[in-house]
Amino acid sequence: MRAATIVTAAALAFAPAGSAARAVEPAADPAPPVAAPAGRVPIFAMPGRSHTGPLPPLSAAERALADELAADVRRLAVTIGERNATPFAAAGLRAAEEFLRTALEAAGYEPVRQAWQVKGITVANLVAEVPGAGKADEILVVGGHYDSVAGCPGADDNASGTAATLALARGLARARPARTLRFVFFTNEEPPWFQTDDMGSLRYARLCRERRERIVGMLSLETIGYFSDAPGSQKFDAFPPLRLLYPDTGDFIAFVSDVRSGGFTSRVVESFRRTTRFPAHGLALPDAIEGIGWSDHWSFGQAGYPAAMVTDTAVFRYPHYHAAEDTPDKLDFDRMARVVAGLRRVIGELAEVPADAVVPAAVPAKP
Repeated sequence: MRAATIVTAAALAFAPAGSAARAVEPAADPAPPVAAPAGRVPIFAMPGRSHTGPLPPLSAAERALADELAADVRRLAVTIGERNATPFAAAGLRAAEEFLRTALEAAGYEPVRQAWQVKGITVANLVAEVPGAGKADEILVVGGHYDSVAGCPGADDNASGTAATLALARGLARARPARTLRFVFFTNEEPPWFQTDDMGSLRYARLCRERRERIVGMLSLETIGYFSDAPGSQKFDAFPPLRLLYPDTGDFIAFVSDVRSGGFTSRVVESFRRTTRFPAHGLALPDAIEGIGWSDHWSFGQAGYPAAMVTDTAVFRYPHYHAAEDTPDKLDFDRMARVVAGLRRVIGELAEVPADAVVPAAVPAKP
């Protein structure tokens, strides 16, 4: 994000309960909606009610999922560390890609690599797919960027989103969705590539558009590991009127999109709130407002696809955003596990995964 096996924990916890890039024209064959049609009006009130009060006790499976997420975040942010397409951190970027490829193969995938050169350095997106049955041409994309900004180990931004995407891929590797599920690990989200032609997600979204693929929705998992119970910990500097509508305590997960994806975002929030006892808020605002387009969902919006960001709101809450102090010890893996388990239920509904689907997952690769 930019500024101004065996049935494992994942399977069990997921059980039901340099210049700005130019936008392309909307897809000629619009994707069938999994939500209300796209709109042009800001949405502040999302359907359903956010959970309030104490959180329920973590199940044993959720505790194991928290351990799995923590192990993968530490692998990326500590063992590998800074990872981006600069001469100083290119080795880290390659190591992160290799870690993800190995983990996906262990889960039973055959990941596809979309590679290109940036100033003599090879960079790549990784794609893993669960084919749909019955509605296979309708595709739900779930993704997160695995690079980090220069000078930062990137635990929250965005080892947290990467680890969550990997946990979801493991947990759904043998699901039987009606719609195709596609997990994508993007490179080059951080500056100086953000919203340029070398941004990984923009490259991928344009490729989908060229193929005329019918993407029904995209979820970008972006900085999802930091929570605070301190009053005043949630900031609204980009759009101060929001403080009248949303809590000033940063203990919730947020779902954010531009107004064009408001219907999709509403569907996602409704599903999360109905199935998951965890505070959740959402909004759909014009992407001219600072922060609304600060992740890989922006790229899919440029290609005419509905897309939303799932986030702890990063700089609007996290005091170590884009800093050398963005390390795993700052994150709350128990709460992160609750969010990831909730996202699995949302994805299950959107992709129409059978309730009785068995979702074995691979054991995380060892450091």
